[in-house]
Amino acid sequence: MNAELEYSVMQYHAAELRQAAAEQRRVREASKARPAERRHRSVFARFLVS
Repeated sequence: MNAELEYSVMQYHAAELRQAAAEQRRVREASKARPAERRHRSVFARFLVS
């Protein structure tokens, strides 16, 4: 493969990895900031909260 093309592909891949890492970091930080909440609440609990 052409060295310049290989370099461009590597740069693109590195940028994708950085973007994925930043997204994972945002998800982790958001889940830490939010208080733990049960996923499946009963119908009655939903009614009482709202």
